[in-house]
Amino acid sequence: MLELQDLCFQVSDDDAQQKEIIRDVNLTFEDHAFIAITGPNGGGKSTLAKLIMGIEQPTSGRILYNGTDITRMDITQRARLGISFAFQQPVRFKGIKVKDLIQLAAGKPKKGGKPISFPSICDYLSKVGLCARDYVNRDVDSSLSGGELKRIEIATIIARNTPLSVFDEPEAGIDLWSFNNLIQVFEEMHRESGNSLIIISHQERILNIADEIVVLAEGSVQDRGQRGDILPELLKGTEGCRFYQQTAGR
Repeated sequence: MLELQDLCFQVSDDDAQQKEIIRDVNLTFEDHAFIAITGPNGGGKSTLAKLIMGIEQPTSGRILYNGTDITRMDITQRARLGISFAFQQPVRFKGIKVKDLIQLAAGKPKKGGKPISFPSICDYLSKVGLCARDYVNRDVDSSLSGGELKRIEIATIIARNTPLSVFDEPEAGIDLWSFNNLIQVFEEMHRESGNSLIIISHQERILNIADEIVVLAEGSVQDRGQRGDILPELLKGTEGCRFYQQTAGR
């Protein structure tokens, strides 16, 4: 489904020197995969997610999606091909209500079909732990907390139901109850739809439901393998425990 070939990404620092954020990343993600990408802060995880979605453009290398070179495609073109993205800090939309945002995410009905129903919109909100009657007519603006916006954004991803969804630290800003609910959401998304998920996360509980784990540090892939092989090594020793528990309680 998705292939990253010799992917590199550089930026200029304050001294006009080139700083390498992503370095020679080669990864292939098959259909129906559930991948967690983890690693230390500043290791390039969020940048890699943005490169996959087209928010950033690589300095060199290629990105293939279902055999098509999408390296120079923008975020809109990739979305049309069937890739969804959930930001670490969700975007606010002035003048758009929650129900309208989910309706937009679900897309236009096929010829002869009907628009997404109101009960379906409520169901998507319920899946992410929000009481529908309290949110459907709310504006997607600063009146919503970061955690509320995060859950609404994930509801739109569920509504889109695309073959590939990328989540950048979905636990950020989420309270513990909502986080427990999101674990179930991700498991259901993968099990019921068969779509592929790529989740950037530090959280052990998210790593523990992924099929595979990729470890990214200093911009390059340090390790990759099945959850049962990689996770015990990550959690081994004091440093590993401290690293993977640093976001506990969100």
